[in-house]
Amino acid sequence: MPVTYQLVIDCADPDLMARFWAAALGYELAPPPAGFATWQDFYRDLGLPEEDLVDGADRISDPDRCGPTIWFHAVPEVKAVKNRLHLDLHASGERTAPIEVRRGRVDAEAARLAGLGATVTGPFSDEGLDHYAVGMLDPEGNEFDIN
Repeated sequence: MPVTYQLVIDCADPDLMARFWAAALGYELAPPPAGFATWQDFYRDLGLPEEDLVDGADRISDPDRCGPTIWFHAVPEVKAVKNRLHLDLHASGERTAPIEVRRGRVDAEAARLAGLGATVTGPFSDEGLDHYAVGMLDPEGNEFDIN
């Protein structure tokens, strides 16, 4: 039997992060489990104390059920160092398209995500390499790339 998993991202503001990443990935805010009106009701049923509950969304899911669920876990610590894991968002399309076309697609997606609260850190492009990517930070400063 295959193992299922969810991706967990520590953060300060789960609702902000869930809404940003849902828009970035084409995900949806995950509905609560059957029998519960909200995720907070589910967490209460598990026995979590009220002070550990957060307002708003904290979980997103792939509407096609192909990608993992992502849970944004509220933690008091701030991000202090570079991520050891990051997401690469593929926006350029297939390599059959000319690099100029792929570069335009990547730049357009970077601009869209910047409009949602991300920060562009800069392009990654080496002369002679048939690859183009843009480094970004999500609203809480976690690194990710668009290529």
